[in-house]
Amino acid sequence: MNKRTTLKYIFPLGLFLAVLSCKTPAITPTKSSATIPESYEKNKDTTNVATTPWKTFFTDKNLTDLIDIALKNNQDLLVTLQDIEIAKNDIRAKKGALLPSVGVRAGASVEKVGRYTSQGAGDASTDITTGVPVPDALTDLSASLYANWEVDIWKKLRNSKKAAVTRYLSTIEGKNFVITNLVSEIADSYYELLSLDNQLDIVRQNIKLQQNALDIVKIQKEAGRVTELAVQKFQAEVLSSQSMEFDILQNIKESENKINFLLGRYPQIINRDKNTFLSLVPPTVNAGIPSQLLANRPDIKQAELDLMAAKLDVKIARAEFYPSLGISSTFGAQAFKPSYLLTFPESLLYSLAGDIAGPLINRNAIKAEFKKANARQLQALYNYDKTILNAYLEVSNQLSKIDNLNTSYNLKTKQVEALNKSIEFSGDLFKSARIDYFEVLMTQRDALGTKLELMDMRKEQLNAIVHMYRNLGGGWK
Repeated sequence: MNKRTTLKYIFPLGLFLAVLSCKTPAITPTKSSATIPESYEKNKDTTNVATTPWKTFFTDKNLTDLIDIALKNNQDLLVTLQDIEIAKNDIRAKKGALLPSVGVRAGASVEKVGRYTSQGAGDASTDITTGVPVPDALTDLSASLYANWEVDIWKKLRNSKKAAVTRYLSTIEGKNFVITNLVSEIADSYYELLSLDNQLDIVRQNIKLQQNALDIVKIQKEAGRVTELAVQKFQAEVLSSQSMEFDILQNIKESENKINFLLGRYPQIINRDKNTFLSLVPPTVNAGIPSQLLANRPDIKQAELDLMAAKLDVKIARAEFYPSLGISSTFGAQAFKPSYLLTFPESLLYSLAGDIAGPLINRNAIKAEFKKANARQLQALYNYDKTILNAYLEVSNQLSKIDNLNTSYNLKTKQVEALNKSIEFSGDLFKSARIDYFEVLMTQRDALGTKLELMDMRKEQLNAIVHMYRNLGGGWK
């Protein structure tokens, strides 16, 4: 084919592609509107606790042993790991689409056509090698290699591979996010268990105290100093505390089972030292600056990668409007007798073909897919902005909560000390008949409630530190 003939075909093809390109819809521009503040309440210290590994952050060996087991056996984490494997194999599939596909084909058929047809008249001849007449029913035997290749002229396949790689990285961040939440949840449940253990001790001590008071009231009744009403009131308080004891025992059982579930195992005793609960010193939390959330929080990085993949999906959908160029070839042997298959060059079979095809009329399906991809891109953008905003607000809330809980805990500790003294005073005054039994009951009830609140507040303190560590992006390293 000479140069003039080549230009004769290339010019209309170029014009055809130019017309199609003009009709291709534009991609909606996407830019994040999230403007994260420079600091948390004017604190610009860049020291960030999120960079501390969880084995260093948690000093209780019983707790770190539980987290170790969970990272090996937790079912949610194992499911997430399979998501990574799925994404990894998706990359291999997309990468394979960039290369030619080569296969082997073998076939056999038999055909008898009418003699008085053009094909029948042509077949009614003699064997070209032996001169023997060819039978009416002819076999067709073939064996060949074939190859097909779509030339990626619009980067559709390359963008598809990039999107698969991006989603693979997103699943890794998803795994890190699961780990962060798993570590936090185990720590929360562990501290709740220690709190319940201490609440159980407080209730049991209170039952002994109430039982002693009941014995005194019974003696005073026999001496005629109080009535049966006082005895029954004290008896009711003892029974109420005993009922509370079994409620706490049930909560302990459920908390243990919750931890065992997170560890992927059947119920068993959770090793712990309840005596260390009040002496646990909450770690110092350095929040750093908000921009560090973008690097430390796995959910933000995952949302960012999802947005990148969605943008590539739009480019892939847009490329569907353009013509695709395909090349196919075949090489092998074909004959009507098995012995002729190896006779070369007479049995040689080969072909090479190229075709270009593109949508011209009724492109509604392609337009719909493009609009869907555009909408998913906007969804990913809004989700990215929302994730950043949520991360900042979570950290801000926890910073405030930690400060307020520390103040409340100190005040509650002083309240417990005051009520402990009031129990001693009320007992002495009651024995000397200077106050009635009702004041003793109220004093004991207030003291019990305040002590339980103190244990619960201690748990909230420790959980607030854990949540801050999680919200800053710590726990997955």
